[in-house]
Amino acid sequence: MSDTPAATEAPAAEAEESAVDSSERETAERETAEREISEQKAVRLAKRERLIDRATSPGGGAYPVTVPVTDNIPAVRKQFDDLPADATTGITVGLAGRVVHLRNTGKLCFASLQSGDGSRIQAMVSLAQVGEESLAEWKDLVDLGDHLFVSGEVISSRRGELSVMVSTWEIATKALLPLPNLHTELSEETRVRSRYLDLISRERARRTVIQRSQTVASLRRTFTELAFIEIETPMLQVMHGGASARPFTTHSNAFDTELYLRIAPELFLKRAVVGGIDRVYEINRNFRNEGADSTHSPEFAMLEAYEAYGDYNSIASLTQKLIQDAAVAISGSHVVTWADGTDYDLGGAWDRISMYDSLSAAAGVEITPQTPLSELKDLADREGLEIDHPIHGKYVEELWEHFVKGDLTAPTFVMDFPVDTSPLVRGHRSVEGIVEKWDLYVRGFELATGYSELVDPVIQRERFVEQARLAAGGDPEAMGLDEEFLRALEYGMPPSGGMGMGIDRLLMALTGLGIRETILFPLVK
Repeated sequence: MSDTPAATEAPAAEAEESAVDSSERETAERETAEREISEQKAVRLAKRERLIDRATSPGGGAYPVTVPVTDNIPAVRKQFDDLPADATTGITVGLAGRVVHLRNTGKLCFASLQSGDGSRIQAMVSLAQVGEESLAEWKDLVDLGDHLFVSGEVISSRRGELSVMVSTWEIATKALLPLPNLHTELSEETRVRSRYLDLISRERARRTVIQRSQTVASLRRTFTELAFIEIETPMLQVMHGGASARPFTTHSNAFDTELYLRIAPELFLKRAVVGGIDRVYEINRNFRNEGADSTHSPEFAMLEAYEAYGDYNSIASLTQKLIQDAAVAISGSHVVTWADGTDYDLGGAWDRISMYDSLSAAAGVEITPQTPLSELKDLADREGLEIDHPIHGKYVEELWEHFVKGDLTAPTFVMDFPVDTSPLVRGHRSVEGIVEKWDLYVRGFELATGYSELVDPVIQRERFVEQARLAAGGDPEAMGLDEEFLRALEYGMPPSGGMGMGIDRLLMALTGLGIRETILFPLVK
């Protein structure tokens, strides 16, 4: 029996020693890499000085004001894409790009130049074309990562590679730090923290930026076709409202008052509807002082839209059209291909299911807006769910996520939410205790939400008072009593439908990427 502890301790000790060795190796490797980068930077700084010394004008040297570009790499590739091997064109171009491959071999040197979209072309620098002095300067001064201008004839090499036979060249920008190995994938941490390196080295990163731009442009086109007007509302607000979320706070020196970074533009967009802008939308930033994970970011881009004389059914149809149009904009059809190669079909009419009905079916027990809180607590306990909230609606929503959410794969509108979790939403027209609200689930996560808007100022005041009571009780996500918004409602807001959708999450649905990939420069510690 006395041998047992020793036998147990030995593998643990070995594992601990192995972990220490691994950590020491990683530290040593990191220090070696940093030392090598420092040495390379010193060499490049010396080249920078030589470039400055040899400059014939103040605007030359290592960082000229401009270079005589006449063409771009993508256009030249498109024009001469089918040029046969070992062919000439007699056409001279002036191109610029980043050096991503470099090979110097005696009397003939090669460089691969990359444009911003990732297109590449080969530059060939020969002794016969540029002369001995220029070739020697090329070998001495040009490094991987430099931005380079070349002018010469478009040709095809013996191996059939589209090239420029260089007659003149010039460094457009001297890079002082070496590029990472473009044949080795960057770590996720490096991709997020140094997105510029990600864009240089990874085609997927560049494509995501383009797809995001195409998506936002598509949203605006669809809205314009439907006679919606885009406006901008305040980022700094004296009260936070329009959603249940914890706000960021700041201080205005000019007004000597505490302000909030907005969590939603809703209450200001509705003021615009009161003022007669019947179809209005905004695409802009929101800020929520909450957790960050694979589907949440503290700072994110948001679309909100409101349609007078619409309701949650019409706004659901609008949302479907917006997303389907965006899919066509980036993929040419309603079927999008995710980063992992999966095809996802966004076409057709999307399902609309009831939250209470789908929960009842999945749980095997009828749950209605009148189900006592004690029964919901019992069901949560049986399922091992810890729900720390004193209201019926929170239990219903948490139970729904537990029983139903995981089985949603196709785009689905989940309709009709509990009234006590949606204080800005109109009550259901025929069912007591629920509101006309939907959440849209795509790829299994919530992508958008929509409402039949609450426009009765008396009921809205009652809802705000209840929110204020929750805030006084310590709920950091509860909204305050917004008297200015209530005053606007008292002038009359027409029956309306409204929706909100995260742009970052929309890109997730269209590309299959995580949120830190769809945001170009995400917030990181």
